[in-house]
Amino acid sequence: MHVEPQVEHRWLENLLGDWTIEAEMDMGPGKPRETSVGKESVRLLGEVWVLCDMESDMPEGSTALSQMALGYDPQQKSFVGSFVSSSMATLWIYGGGTLNDAGNQLTLNTTGPSFTGEGMSQYQDVIEIVDKDHRILHSFMLDENEVWQEFMTAKYTRQQ
Repeated sequence: MHVEPQVEHRWLENLLGDWTIEAEMDMGPGKPRETSVGKESVRLLGEVWVLCDMESDMPEGSTALSQMALGYDPQQKSFVGSFVSSSMATLWIYGGGTLNDAGNQLTLNTTGPSFTGEGMSQYQDVIEIVDKDHRILHSFMLDENEVWQEFMTAKYTRQQ
C-alpha cells in the first residue's frame, strides 16, 4: 500500500539533521534536578517517517542509546510513533498526536510505567519548534490530581 506524503509528513522534516541536546530532569520530590547532554541524528525513512537516533549520558556515568520513530497516519488523522531506549525496558507507543493551531508544537500521547513503580500513567511528549535551528522537547506526566507535571525539558541545537 502506497501513502502519499501529507503536509503533516512535511512538518516532521523540521526534525531532520544533527543536533546537540542539553536536558534537565526532575527526579522526584526531595531529589535534585539532574542534567544530561547528548546528540541526535534524524533522518527520513521513505517520505512518511522520521527516525531519530540519540546518544546521551546518564547520571551514573553510562551512555543511553535511544530511537524514536515518528510518522503521520492519514486514516487516524494523527501523528503516531514509538520510542525505545537502552536505559529502560518499556516500548513507548505514541498515538493521537496533534499539532497546535500555530503549527509549532507536536503533542504525542503515550502510556507507561508510573514513577512510583506501581501501575501505569499517562504521558505527553511535546516537541516545540523554536526556529529552524532550535527545538525543545517537553515531557509531562499526568499526576494523581489529573494535572500535567513537566518532568523533563531537553533543548536541541542544530549542528552547523
